[in-house]
Amino acid sequence: MSGILRRIMDGMDIETFLVCSSEDEGRRLILQFMKEIGFTDVDIVFIQFQGPGVRVRARAYVHRPGDTYGWLKAGRTGEDAL
Repeated sequence: MSGILRRIMDGMDIETFLVCSSEDEGRRLILQFMKEIGFTDVDIVFIQFQGPGVRVRARAYVHRPGDTYGWLKAGRTGEDAL
């Protein structure tokens, strides 16, 4: 995990408009995209089909409750911290 990602407290959202033919296709596309950029723990927070595609917001979880939080080490120095 990169140094910046370790500083994320819990998750990050990506919101975009995807051109597609249905809400189901949009759901598949955003999950595929999130996987391609390296996130495996993803929820779709909002999705709405309108006109030529979907407005979608996906949340990638970097830390879930009870995880070993990378941001606890953010104040440390050296290779181990980040």
